[in-house]
Amino acid sequence: MKVANAYAADCPTRKILDRVGDKWAVLILLLLRDEPLRFNQLRRAIEGISQKMLSQVLKSLERDGLVRRRAIATVPVTVEYSITQLGLTLAAAVDPLRDWAETHLKDVLAAQRRYDAQNRANAA
Repeated sequence: MKVANAYAADCPTRKILDRVGDKWAVLILLLLRDEPLRFNQLRRAIEGISQKMLSQVLKSLERDGLVRRRAIATVPVTVEYSITQLGLTLAAAVDPLRDWAETHLKDVLAAQRRYDAQNRANAA
């Protein structure tokens, strides 16, 4: 096996970094940290995610071993998602990023306004 090098174009590490960079995946993992949830509970909790996108991301997270899907024999069948031990390690790694984003939101928005104003002035 080759040594991992995320800077190399063909390194599989990039696929994992894509998952970390996917806002929907991060939000799903952070929600599932607290308790298992059903599909519609996740959809209601994450504003703006479509049913199709939620389904795709859940399948990807399950394939990566980060989320577990459990079908419960009811009519209709109830499907519940929970985070795996591996998923918990990723959630722990990305939660500080969520915290940073919430803490520094005003600073980033102010920087964007300054940048946009300066570019408008330079374009005039």
